[in-house]
Amino acid sequence: MIIDCHTHLNYYDDESVDDLAGCVTRLQTAMRRNRVDVSLVLTSYKVTPGRPSTRAVIDATRHLPNIHVVAGVPWKALNDGHIEEWRGMLQAGEIKGLKLYPGYEPFYPADQKLEPVYRLAEEFDVPVMIHCGDTYAPTGKVKFAHPLNVDEVAVDFPKVRFLICHLGNPWFRDCMEVVYKNENVYTDISGLTLGDFNDRFEAYMRAQLKEMLLWGMNPRKVLYGTDWPLATMESYLGFVEELKWPPKDRALMLFENAVGLFNLDPPRPSSGIGALLRGI
Repeated sequence: MIIDCHTHLNYYDDESVDDLAGCVTRLQTAMRRNRVDVSLVLTSYKVTPGRPSTRAVIDATRHLPNIHVVAGVPWKALNDGHIEEWRGMLQAGEIKGLKLYPGYEPFYPADQKLEPVYRLAEEFDVPVMIHCGDTYAPTGKVKFAHPLNVDEVAVDFPKVRFLICHLGNPWFRDCMEVVYKNENVYTDISGLTLGDFNDRFEAYMRAQLKEMLLWGMNPRKVLYGTDWPLATMESYLGFVEELKWPPKDRALMLFENAVGLFNLDPPRPSSGIGALLRGI
């Protein structure tokens, strides 16, 4: 089985256009074509017609048992109302985690304003995903998105599980150190490319991931994700197939780690076993 822990329903082509229903349909189609059993949808730090609110995404996907929602945290606009809204969603089982966007917004994860977010995550035992590395928007300020910044909150909130998104690209070794050092920190491999991998960059990324394992990265702390629709599922599955990881480690990354981190009920497999798990 395959769980994509990092997808979006944002309409990136034109944020002024409301196309939530179309995005849901396209996500479901991409999942069927690639035999992806479950996707986690991350909402944005801002709400526009093309970036639907967490509530809108919940309502649009509640009939889909293979879609789960992670709530985007708006740092600049954050207030007690957000905390109480997410509390209600967590109590109702409507969201599976929270997502921060440093770099897109100018803040560090250790900002005191975020303490209620971390306390909420601790209370409900859900992970906090943190954007790290390069930003899709050129207006982002990447100094706020360095993976080393996650170390501080991981130490200060040891009961909260944090996930460094995108391997901290391009700061892979720094990401490796933070994950290695902190028992409560994980990472995903999403968003390493826009669209499809080209051969040269795919070879480079394979070398980076192999080095991570050689340096002692625990395979139980790496999750599969794509950042769809910015990256295609087809290209990502081909990339993972070429990693040639041991079958046990590959199963952990593709499925088991996400079940544990996001407290998911193990899903029933899609019709046919995912191509990457044949032979396991």
